[in-house]
Amino acid sequence: MPDPKRKVLVTGGAGFIGSHVADAYLARGDQVWIVDDLSSGKRENVPEGAIFVEADIAEPDVAKLIRRERFALINHHAAQIDVRVSVADPARDARVNVLGLTNVLEAACDAGTRRVVFVSSGGVVYGEPDAFPTPETVPKRPMSPYGVTKLAGEYYLDYYRQVRGLEYVALRYGNVYGPRQDPRGEAGVVAIFAARLLDGEPLQVFGDGEQARDYVFVDDVARANMAASETTLSQAAGLDERAFNVGAGQAVSVNQVASALEDATGIRTGRQYLPSRPGEVHRVTLATEKFRAAGWSAATGLCEGIRRTVAHVEANRPAASRPAAAPDAAAHAARSS
Repeated sequence: MPDPKRKVLVTGGAGFIGSHVADAYLARGDQVWIVDDLSSGKRENVPEGAIFVEADIAEPDVAKLIRRERFALINHHAAQIDVRVSVADPARDARVNVLGLTNVLEAACDAGTRRVVFVSSGGVVYGEPDAFPTPETVPKRPMSPYGVTKLAGEYYLDYYRQVRGLEYVALRYGNVYGPRQDPRGEAGVVAIFAARLLDGEPLQVFGDGEQARDYVFVDDVARANMAASETTLSQAAGLDERAFNVGAGQAVSVNQVASALEDATGIRTGRQYLPSRPGEVHRVTLATEKFRAAGWSAATGLCEGIRRTVAHVEANRPAASRPAAAPDAAAHAARSS
């Protein structure tokens, strides 16, 4: 039986993915704290029953909280996640993703935290790999400051494991999508495309649209975090021993995602093809055999995940942004489900 007194901290828990992970810990019976500065997270994402602290993870107050509450488990989702922001302002990226992480880890070691679950990225740490699907063991060749900081985070964690005895798991995410993803943000093509279709706007595609990603639904990602919180870890040395890819194991192009969303909504607004963005990887497909052996696998198909994402985007659109055609589109989506 789970320990109902276990204290869990979810950094970035007001965000798209972090809030789903916080939901999962609460459902397990954990006592959950959330730290988020709300720079991209939303107060309404914080689940009922969690204790919310608005704070920047790089600031001393977060370290004080960790030392005071002595969390058994820290799930670290707080991050600067936009590749374009990292290219434009590498210092900002490093402040959040490196200095913020080390602030949390120093306090975790002092507090006796047993395990840290760290969100890395299979979409950027491998760069343009030579093997598809890509296993955890391939050479790491990040192509953006964001990818560099995520890989650096894994190295810092391995240092703290070796020198301070801090146990950790690194989850290398594919492209996560689903309800609560910000359709007005800079990342998250599924939610962004869904909103543009429902608003009657053309889809903006960077590059030729043939760049492919491994899309994984957020409910499956939340389950991955629960598995990472409990799994027995290898004692072998090496960065990749404690890393798990989190994906569906399939490469899906941006053009295919656009077509699937057009089918789900019954709306076609056309596509605008724009110049490629610097630092963007062309193809990501993650091998997930290692995590399968530990008991986790993705369970939600792309069509089902897109249907649920579209329904959420539609239900949460401001009334003023809904064109006259939107109710018919929503009805079509309901019929096709």
